[in-house]
Amino acid sequence: MALLFRWLLRIFSGLLFLGLAALAIAYWFAARSLPDYDASFRVEGVEGPVEIVRDNANVPHVFGETDADVFYGLGFAQAQDRLWQMTMLRRTAQGRLSELFGQRTVAIDSLVRRLDLYNAAVRSVEDQTPEARAALEAYADGVNAWLEQVNAGARGRGAPEFWLFSPQIAPWQPADSLAIIKLMGLQLSSHVQSEVLRARTSLALPDARVRDILPDAPGNGITALPDYAALFPDAPRYAKADDAPRDSLSPVMPRSLAGASNAWAAAPSRAAAGGTLLANDPHLGFTAPSIWYLARLELDSGGVIGATIPGVPTILLGRSAELGWGLTSSYLDDQDLHIEKVNPDNSEEVLTPEGYKPLETRTSIIEVAGAEPVTLTLRWSENGPILPGSQYDLGTVTPPGHVASLSWTVLTANDTSYSAAFDLMRAKSVEEGIAASETFIGPSQNLTLADGESIALKMIGAMPRRADAHQSKGRMPTPGWLSRNRWQGRLPYASNPEFVDPTGGILGNTNNKLLDRPFPLHVSYNWGDTQRIQRWRRLMQNREVHTRESFIEAQLDTVSPTARSLLPLIAADLWFTGEAAPDGTPARQRQRALSLLAEWNGEMNEHLPEPLIYATWLRMLQERLIRDDLGPLADEFAHVEPLFIERVFRDTGGASAWCDVVQSARTETCEEMARLSLDDALIWLEENYGRALESLRWGDAHQATHDHQVLGDTPILKWFVNIRQSTSGGDFTLQRGMTAGTEPEPFNNVHGAGYRGVYDFADPESSVFITATGQSGHPLSSHYDDLGELWRRGEYIPMSLDPELARAGAVGITHLRPR
Repeated sequence: MALLFRWLLRIFSGLLFLGLAALAIAYWFAARSLPDYDASFRVEGVEGPVEIVRDNANVPHVFGETDADVFYGLGFAQAQDRLWQMTMLRRTAQGRLSELFGQRTVAIDSLVRRLDLYNAAVRSVEDQTPEARAALEAYADGVNAWLEQVNAGARGRGAPEFWLFSPQIAPWQPADSLAIIKLMGLQLSSHVQSEVLRARTSLALPDARVRDILPDAPGNGITALPDYAALFPDAPRYAKADDAPRDSLSPVMPRSLAGASNAWAAAPSRAAAGGTLLANDPHLGFTAPSIWYLARLELDSGGVIGATIPGVPTILLGRSAELGWGLTSSYLDDQDLHIEKVNPDNSEEVLTPEGYKPLETRTSIIEVAGAEPVTLTLRWSENGPILPGSQYDLGTVTPPGHVASLSWTVLTANDTSYSAAFDLMRAKSVEEGIAASETFIGPSQNLTLADGESIALKMIGAMPRRADAHQSKGRMPTPGWLSRNRWQGRLPYASNPEFVDPTGGILGNTNNKLLDRPFPLHVSYNWGDTQRIQRWRRLMQNREVHTRESFIEAQLDTVSPTARSLLPLIAADLWFTGEAAPDGTPARQRQRALSLLAEWNGEMNEHLPEPLIYATWLRMLQERLIRDDLGPLADEFAHVEPLFIERVFRDTGGASAWCDVVQSARTETCEEMARLSLDDALIWLEENYGRALESLRWGDAHQATHDHQVLGDTPILKWFVNIRQSTSGGDFTLQRGMTAGTEPEPFNNVHGAGYRGVYDFADPESSVFITATGQSGHPLSSHYDDLGELWRRGEYIPMSLDPELARAGAVGITHLRPR
């Protein structure tokens, strides 16, 4: 026995040693790609010395003798920190993911190839201004200079992920940067999904019920929207959608996660220090690392500092000494789906107003790792690219003998959006900023501006010109062969909503409806917010003057106006009612939950139990209201629709009919639905978190999921590359923490403010900003997640253009000198 024990101990020790040795070797190889920020390099392509000063948060401050040298330095710095992320963004935009990931990503590549994003970017390079094109070329040279250093200096292939996947990296091209802008447009788009969902719902429900579950934003609505079945009598009344889970690498976001943001500004008359204020926090899906990369550029026109997207050489969100700018999703309806009638005698022709015409076609080959290449036949009608029924669930609304095509401003080949963003960095006033943005095409945004004296909000991006007689007014797919459904060019820039120096001295946008204008100048019928704007208006009006701190307080506000408005409605007949119930019974548990909610102020605080009880209750309530009417289509409504629930419990237009279970003989009331759904919620909470309601924590369920898009699901590795944080906020709070909406963790925080910035032009150097993870994309770097804890606690880092301040706490200074 002793001999056996000794041998087992030796075997165990040997295996342990081998395991530790393997880990040490893996760590050594992975750590080789950690850049040395205190280094000097001889490079080709710069006219003079370039200095990259990385402050104590690892934000690069780039100095050079010319603007081209500065953009060269930015490309070098971003490649040092985010090379894997940049190449993944480029591969996604090119439709080349399957070369690494095999069959898993063929559908993603197929969609991107059909949209032809990358070729549109290539054709747009020559349309940029000479200055913007020079910046793109210098930036590409900077990226390639770091690639040269990686290859020559055995720097661990540039990122640890390249040890697991092909290390071959093509040189960076100016078109790559433009393609990433178009890719962001794809991530921010939601109107295709909305059109398909409205059409599917129209096929399942009468028009009045469609208006309940998909209500218009408050304001004038449409009274004569056609029934989809009337447009296409042969459309399937119900066709099963693809229920495969969304791949983490897909750039197409679910309808409710397609983009959101906050931005607001105060004029000097409403600012305590007498200068303008601007706050901005764009909301995107969480990833590790964040999509945002902080940087400062010292240009001939002056210093600019703020947030960039790795791969794109411009400060998209930020400030100079004279001007600050922020972006929010405008929700402009810049997409239209068309149903094209195929010639029964020639499948390569579709009907147009002038008769049948041939489709434009081209083949494209997708290389697939571990499998045979896939050959696609790409087709375009006069309205845009033809998309297969498997994309966007188009097969559920496309009748036999027809195909679907897409018109979209982002597919413009002569796209000058980058030049507009480049010129915005050099603008010195609100007026110049608005003028610089005229050539911006897409994705459309609301641009909030503040200089020393003025504030403004201007929607930027091309607005499609639609005919007054458009059959669905852009809200559902329409026959593409009818002239009245086709786009007729673009509206002039002056048609884009604009607000300059409002009388009240405050302006802002939470993706809410901007203005009331009749179609086709309406901007959109689908808006990203009807709730957060209520809380924002109250916070702005409660103070006569504002400060940087009050703007920060508003950014971090976690009070839910939705909870405050809906709880009194759904619990109106349940508060403090019923007989006393013994402990351990469902009735007693219900009373305890209602007692907690009765004392709650609607704050979605991570340390409280009430937000979790409330969120679970509303989720179960909506499920009970819609499941019997919509069947499997109810899965498309993964998030609570507050306007729908309000309509039901106020019985607006007879909407209380949703409370009746269609399949049952008796007529159920809304009070019963509220009580039964509360019981459902309590059972779900007990199964997942236990019976002790008072000990529940919203933050346990509301974890921010900054997951690595490639390795985030890999056993063992996911514990090193994913960043999880307990967070406050919710779907409808200003500190927005959008939930996943689907099992098994429906309340995970998957979408929110990856960047926050507050700019004070009474004292510009006191401006602050933060991102949700860190500057580095290397999991072994101390800067991979060092900003994340500050972000979670609602803290910021200084946003200073003072070069001496950057040098004082620098973690390293990189010097680039001409070879």
